[in-house]
Amino acid sequence: MTPTTAPTPEPPVIFPLMQPLLRTLFVLTTALVSVATVPAATPASAAKQPLTKITLQLDWVAEPQHGGIYQAQVRGFFAAEGLDVTIVPGGPNAFVTQKVATNQAQLGQGDSTDLLQKIAVGLPLLSVAAVFQDDPSGLLINPSSSVRRFEDLQGKTVIARPEWTFLALLKKKYGVTVNVVPQSFSVAAFLGDKEAIQQGYFIAEPYFIEKAGGAKPRFLSSWDAGFRAYAVLFTNRKFARENPEALRAFMRAYVKGWRDYLEGDPAAAHAAMKLTNSSIDDTFALASRQLILDEKLVTGRDADGGLANIGQLSTRRFATQITQLEEIGLLAKGKVTPAQAMTTEFLPSSK
Repeated sequence: MTPTTAPTPEPPVIFPLMQPLLRTLFVLTTALVSVATVPAATPASAAKQPLTKITLQLDWVAEPQHGGIYQAQVRGFFAAEGLDVTIVPGGPNAFVTQKVATNQAQLGQGDSTDLLQKIAVGLPLLSVAAVFQDDPSGLLINPSSSVRRFEDLQGKTVIARPEWTFLALLKKKYGVTVNVVPQSFSVAAFLGDKEAIQQGYFIAEPYFIEKAGGAKPRFLSSWDAGFRAYAVLFTNRKFARENPEALRAFMRAYVKGWRDYLEGDPAAAHAAMKLTNSSIDDTFALASRQLILDEKLVTGRDADGGLANIGQLSTRRFATQITQLEEIGLLAKGKVTPAQAMTTEFLPSSK
């Protein structure tokens, strides 16, 4: 059976007055379809943008004192901010200030009082965030030693970095003179001398002393002598001037990293540390992190801000440090001001 062909429909009748209206409707419809088919910006497409490279030079080998930095790296916080961050472990000869001043590294970690002295001699450095609100440096003292207070240090031998600013403050404030033996960055000398006194971080060296069979040392902290240096992140002024948004992005990730390291699971950050520092284990990492928490080193031992205080720097604290350095003769009077040494402009708002 031959199929029946359907009749061809008659073309619609379009009155002349309707033609302009139909043309307008056609244009509008086409435009709407075009807009609807344009792909929206997504995180995936944004991720295809080139990442901004930043090298961060640490002051020491990877340890929990760098916990927030490693947490931001392993949790992807830096990458989410469009940054490709390379973390370079430090050590006795890391030359952090020189590398940052010459832009071999864009950020570095160090002691705020050391930075003040470097700025005074012309290095174009700028503190941009706190790592620790109070630097945990001090004197490790063998429990057999007769030293109980700073005044007892007169004539004693101290294993330390000869340039350590705190030694000059001890002499000025307490009138004590000590014999300085350059530090070898080992606890061996401390273990072999019952009268030993050594510069150290109370969140690190005591663990290794006990692990090596020594007795738990006593500790005289620098802040108990009124010397409250920050551990800081710093950059060079040229990088800060030319890359403000990259610095703000870094600080957002950095602050988030510390918050997550303190409140969350630090296992991945500790694993990343162990890749470059085989001398640490999980027991040390967890113990050191707990001391950081207990002493509120990141949030501030006397701060009311809690986690909102992460990274914050105080102009008043810097002014006090400058005055102390001037009084002990390590800074010429009026050579450096807080405004020359630090800024909080790149930190996320704590509000």
